[in-house]
Amino acid sequence: MDQPQRIRRPRLVETKTLPNPTEYVIALNGKFAEWAYDEERAKEHRGAWRKTYGKSPADPLDLEIGTGNGYFFAHRASSAADRSLIGMEVKYKPLIQSIRRARNAGATNARIVRYDASCLEDIFADEELNHVFIHHPDPWPRQRDWKHRLIQPEFLKILWGLMRPGSFINFKTDSEDYYDWALPIFEASQFQKLRATRDLHKSAWATENFITHFESLFLQKGQPIFYCRYEKSATGR
Repeated sequence: MDQPQRIRRPRLVETKTLPNPTEYVIALNGKFAEWAYDEERAKEHRGAWRKTYGKSPADPLDLEIGTGNGYFFAHRASSAADRSLIGMEVKYKPLIQSIRRARNAGATNARIVRYDASCLEDIFADEELNHVFIHHPDPWPRQRDWKHRLIQPEFLKILWGLMRPGSFINFKTDSEDYYDWALPIFEASQFQKLRATRDLHKSAWATENFITHFESLFLQKGQPIFYCRYEKSATGR
């Protein structure tokens, strides 16, 4: 399938310019300012994110793109306490819900940013990231909107440069069409395939999968979850 050229999406409207901020907007730079970052403050930490956790340059730093209501985000932070975790979300309410859920779970290794995932290089430096989790991104089902899908050749090229060798991307979607779109793009990239299945919950990796509320809705309908994991190998490719 021919892939249209990726178009870089416009920048988000900056939080500080919003005329009528909601309680969640106010909380971003208020109550949760120590653990949540708006667009402007996020860029200030490029290349130095581990310092916000009090970690050394060698310690692992993972990223979840699109935290939604934060169930996986909180689970990952609390179950992998030896790793630092950054969440990325554009909507204010789920952003605050995510960091609040992680904090309530006792996680001290979680931070969250409001930023457009198509512009990751703005806030992360080369090889600053370890594992990356992309779960149930917007599938943009209409063909004319495929250019807005996150998984694109240029995006994976950028992500490759931002990740450290030996790290992986976890990709899950409930959209078969998006999965069929994404898999050839992963295969053509510098990443190497570790896992791929068209029905995660009937695969060898089902027991280690964390089922979010969103994911459970599709399972109740008997709809499979499509999953793959690709690695930036330690030896390169």
